Amino acid sequence: MSTERARIEIRGIEVEIVRKDIKHLHLGVHPPEGRVRVAAPLRLDDDAVRLAVVSRLAWIRRKRAEFEGQDRQSRREFVTGESHYFEGRRHRLDVVESTGPTGIRLRDNAWMEMRVRPSADRDGREAMLYRWYRARLSERIPELVAKWEPRIGVTVAEWRIRRMKTRWGSCNPDAGRIWLNSGLAKKPVSCLEYVVVHEMVHLLERGHGDRFRGILDRVMPGWGVRLEELNRAYLPDEGWERVEAPTGDPPPSGTRWATTRGPPGDQAGQR
Repeated sequence: MSTERARIEIRGIEVEIVRKDIKHLHLGVHPPEGRVRVAAPLRLDDDAVRLAVVSRLAWIRRKRAEFEGQDRQSRREFVTGESHYFEGRRHRLDVVESTGPTGIRLRDNAWMEMRVRPSADRDGREAMLYRWYRARLSERIPELVAKWEPRIGVTVAEWRIRRMKTRWGSCNPDAGRIWLNSGLAKKPVSCLEYVVVHEMVHLLERGHGDRFRGILDRVMPGWGVRLEELNRAYLPDEGWERVEAPTGDPPPSGTRWATTRGPPGDQAGQR
């Protein structure tokens, strides 16, 4: 694939442009600094890209301001006293060394107790927490899929959970498969449900155009509130979530907002 890179400044905002052999224009604002990146088709010149960016300047500035005000977590060491999130609630970690059973449990609606071997290092404690996150998601996802299959009119052949840095979910419409970010275990259940529904709608419509939004509006009215909550939450240390341009307003002529698909996951559930 042919690729060209350039940087331009638009009203005081530096924009990185990556031109590729693609059909549609993609605009992203990336934490933590609010870096603006545009992936544009080779056929679009600088003027067309400028027009696309200018049309979204208010949104770009709003997202950059949100990043500046967000509670960013520093690198986690997985030691007693640290804050960790589960289903939208913050819990203090209590690491307990044990020669008996190991594992994680929530205590008193405020603590996340992690029982580990005395020899467990930081990486081992991190791995335990993410196994626990995956297990909790694995309990939630099947009931959500079963709830929404008849409402949307699709069948999910398989779902997978994976740690991802740039997207909350992705799908393979041909295989009827969806992937979900393990970090969703930290978010409110309403956010997890939105991402599940979003990816399931993609089994009917690959793009993010009028048909996609129409289906989403019909099956989940008010989905935009959930999306805002998802993007408004704290920023985790293992990787910054990507925020794509909203699709509510039509882009300039010759462009279209879209997102990309992701790789397969590492934990699966089959139907």
